[in-house]
Amino acid sequence: MGRFRTSPPLILAGLLLGLLLLVQPVLGAPTTPAPDEFQQQVKPVLRQFCYRCHGGEKTKGDVNLTKFESGQSVERDPKLWRTVMEKLRERDMPPDGKPQPSEIERQHIVNWVHTTLSTMQVKVKNPGRVTIHRLNRAEYNNTIRDLLGVDSHPADLFPVDGAGGEGFDNDADTLFIPTILMEDYLKAAADVLKQARPDRFIKIKPGDSVTKEEAARKDIAALATRAFRRPVDDLEVDPFVRLFDHADHEGKSFEDSMRFALKGVLVSPRFLFRLERDRDTNQAYRIDDFELASRLSYFLWSSMPDDELFAAAKAGDLHEPAVLEKQIRRMLKDPKAKAIGEQFGTEWLQIRELKSTVQPDRRRYPQYTPAVRDAMYDEAVDFVNSVFAEDRSLLTLLDADYTFVNRDLARIYGIDGIKGQDMQRVELTSGKRGGVLSMGAVLTVTSYPLRTSPVLRGKWVLEAILGAPPAPPPPDAGKLPADDRNNTGLTLRQTLEKHRANPQCASCHNRMDPLGFGLENFDAIGRWRDTQAGEPVDAKGVLLSGETFSGPSELKKVLMTGHKDEFIRSITEKMLAYALGRGLEYYDQPTIDSIVRAVEQDDCKSSRLVLEIAKSYPFEYRQAQLPARQEASAQP
Repeated sequence: MGRFRTSPPLILAGLLLGLLLLVQPVLGAPTTPAPDEFQQQVKPVLRQFCYRCHGGEKTKGDVNLTKFESGQSVERDPKLWRTVMEKLRERDMPPDGKPQPSEIERQHIVNWVHTTLSTMQVKVKNPGRVTIHRLNRAEYNNTIRDLLGVDSHPADLFPVDGAGGEGFDNDADTLFIPTILMEDYLKAAADVLKQARPDRFIKIKPGDSVTKEEAARKDIAALATRAFRRPVDDLEVDPFVRLFDHADHEGKSFEDSMRFALKGVLVSPRFLFRLERDRDTNQAYRIDDFELASRLSYFLWSSMPDDELFAAAKAGDLHEPAVLEKQIRRMLKDPKAKAIGEQFGTEWLQIRELKSTVQPDRRRYPQYTPAVRDAMYDEAVDFVNSVFAEDRSLLTLLDADYTFVNRDLARIYGIDGIKGQDMQRVELTSGKRGGVLSMGAVLTVTSYPLRTSPVLRGKWVLEAILGAPPAPPPPDAGKLPADDRNNTGLTLRQTLEKHRANPQCASCHNRMDPLGFGLENFDAIGRWRDTQAGEPVDAKGVLLSGETFSGPSELKKVLMTGHKDEFIRSITEKMLAYALGRGLEYYDQPTIDSIVRAVEQDDCKSSRLVLEIAKSYPFEYRQAQLPARQEASAQP
């Protein structure tokens, strides 16, 4: 920020308002694969099974596949063909009741589309571009904690952050600046500076050889360097020194004058935003070491870099693979890495609503108390954190022989001998529990107040575990009973089977319901049950692939064997989106493919997932913004 002359209130206001530019990624030109295979082997299958609904003048979903005549034409709409591939792979299309391709034909098209898009995307080489990234509430709290030693969670009073397309509230595109938030920033800055010990921001005091302004400038520069997460120059420090001078001239003490100046630092866009400098180029470029340190620390800690990471950036060798890996492994063992469980884990598992809107019926489930709710939430955080802190296999997330409980949660789970309210690690021996599918938090948020929901639970497995979310229900889908104690004479399972008789509903429910039935041994607050309404629980399921199971243990085995690749790809996509702070695009697929291969070759170690993401092209590179004149000339 350059030199300027104005009043202190305007200085503060000016510091709060930054350059907020929404920018779009710049895509490279597609390459041209040979079209022969499309004409000879792909198009005939599409003509036989797809063109009736997706060809001609009237097309369902506005998808017309007849306009594609070659591999080159497929490359013009990679997003559509990515959807085609996923619909075929998940057997969503063709819909039930329509002629179906053979498994060989179906898999051939899936493989062809994947290969075609991957070949094109490797050559496109686009790291994507993240909108200027405001600190979300968790990042703000953690950064204040590490900067000033204040752990009062001031951002808890800020407006709630929205979640992006991948479900994470660190998505830069959703982190807007409502007017009320600007006021909150000013108040929070004043409050935390009152709470901070002076030795956190005053290292040099004025004396015989150092004037007040000299001492203030050095201390302000030191704190601004850490707050802005990169070195600062005199021009950037000048406005804050003027704030100090103003307070000093009003007769405030040195300490209070410093607080007034540092309030300006804490409302500066350079603190509130994770800024990365644009370069004068229309090509993608590698971010500098300080920017990489910041990306890394907010990925693993949801906070600013510490002194060691900052020193590595200053030395200029953080991009070196050996240095980067050393830092990552150190950071994963740091207590601050619990943010992986607290931020990534809770949003990946979709359990944040447990503390807000989810409310099991208190008369039906009096055992569900606020203390139990909090313990369920903490179990999920501690468990996800343990997988990464202990460098366990990612498959541990699906099935494990341990979990974390306190006395209240142990009672819900039927585990004896647990005392106290602190979360404790316990070994699981019954085979009924283990992994995220059997956690009370997940089972409760995927239930209704009066009953379980195989539909919600199956949908959750598709979304969170397999990365294959079903389509939204049609407007006339109808509703199931709110209570499984109904007077229709039908069980909930029978009611669902009747619902699936509607072809409109069958395509999604045939995927969701069997997965949800496999978890029916758990009631609406996650307690184990063998009977329901006096009848044995029917926890059998049959997947579209023909795989059968009964109960959660067999369901987990099916997922860990026949669907391991889908799970590893799904969690890779989720964590990559979380690390980048943006939704994934079609041009990210080569990166995803590369990470998945590396993870599977390293026994699915959690550290390998983190390392490969941190070394990936979109994590280390940034897409330049085209100058306005070039953007205009690039328009068709």
